Amino acid sequence: MKYFYNKYIIKLLVVLLAVIVTTTGCRDKLNEHGSTKIVLTTGFDKDEIFRIDKTSCKLPEVMVYLTNSKNQYEQALGSQIWETSYEGETLEENVKEIVLARIARIKAMNLLAEKYGISLSEEETSRAAMAASQYYESLNDKERELINVDEKLLCTMYEEYALAGKVYEYLIADINPEISDDEARIITVQHILIKTYSLNEAGEHVPYSDEAKREAYRKAREALKRIQDGEDFTGLIAEYSEDSNSSYSFGKGTMDAAFEDAAFNLGTDEISDIVETEHGYHIIKCISTFDRDETDRNKVRIVEQRRKEVFNEEYSGFVEGLTRSLNEKLWETVGFIDDAEVTTSSFFEVFQEVFD
Repeated sequence: MKYFYNKYIIKLLVVLLAVIVTTTGCRDKLNEHGSTKIVLTTGFDKDEIFRIDKTSCKLPEVMVYLTNSKNQYEQALGSQIWETSYEGETLEENVKEIVLARIARIKAMNLLAEKYGISLSEEETSRAAMAASQYYESLNDKERELINVDEKLLCTMYEEYALAGKVYEYLIADINPEISDDEARIITVQHILIKTYSLNEAGEHVPYSDEAKREAYRKAREALKRIQDGEDFTGLIAEYSEDSNSSYSFGKGTMDAAFEDAAFNLGTDEISDIVETEHGYHIIKCISTFDRDETDRNKVRIVEQRRKEVFNEEYSGFVEGLTRSLNEKLWETVGFIDDAEVTTSSFFEVFQEVFD
């Protein structure tokens, strides 16, 4: 069931700082759309990390993003988080990949701004200079030395960050923010799950044998009969269900289709027949057919998802034709700054303060 799978992924993301747990390597981060031309990593300036078309990224830019990200994570979760790894990849490597992808997208969006004739106003340019001055003044001598950034470069970074935001807003401007209650409706159900699979040592699903599946169905029929005879549904969940969660609140398009269809066709306090999914046999009880607060929140999520889809379609089409290259030799040397005096974490916060 898609929803149960997503819950597993969410738990994994929490463990891994809510960042992407698998990556495809530095080169693919600069070539995430497949058909983009990749050029051999030659002819770079001494501190040049990558190029996208006619723009490039220098090492100090990466170090600003990387250092601020590192310190934000540590402030929230403690320095011990970097001891965690997943499938042989350390969290430091993971954060590096995310920083690389983030900067690459900002650079590409600045190129896209030229296509649409989008630029910063004088006031926005002044705000970028103000942010650069404010952030630079917040750095101590050791941070300035090790990050190796000056106020002029910071100003350029803030300008690019702001311009990327304007491009995004321009591309999503025509998205209708009005979503109907029915489309965004969130319901709440309880359920009993009798599984029809087991897990092997690798955590993969192994379907039950026909005999074991028949026994699972027998148990589901037994539970359903007891419900129909008037026994308490919640009590039978504790007795029969093999799902660690007894209830779910969800909207359309987030659950296994069979489970979702059955659930959305129930009235409050109604109970389904046995519903089969790839996870097993379910008996579903509708607790609420409409949650006002959750439905309103879901409307916001739906609008945001549509905005992302519209933006990604335009962005993907644009970057396919861009030439990209990565200075892999230099990139391999990039890592966290390990110095107790380097605690800066306000680069993005300063931007929000100055531009809001």
